[in-house]
Amino acid sequence: MKKVISELKQKSISVLEKEVSNLRKEIAKLKIEIKVNPPKDTNLLIKKRKKLAQMLTVLTEKKEEEKLKVE
Repeated sequence: MKKVISELKQKSISVLEKEVSNLRKEIAKLKIEIKVNPPKDTNLLIKKRKKLAQMLTVLTEKKEEEKLKVE
């Protein structure tokens, strides 16, 4: 877990925003695919949502840090 978070913290805000939007699209497609054709890995959606939450947390932290630097 710490390794994933540290890797995310090294990325810039713009890169994180792009990855968040791509992950949201993947989750939306996955929700539809699960209804039509259930996958073997039933936790795939949960894993993607957890990764999205981690990305959003790091992104929010970075934005707050930047806001404090500007003020």
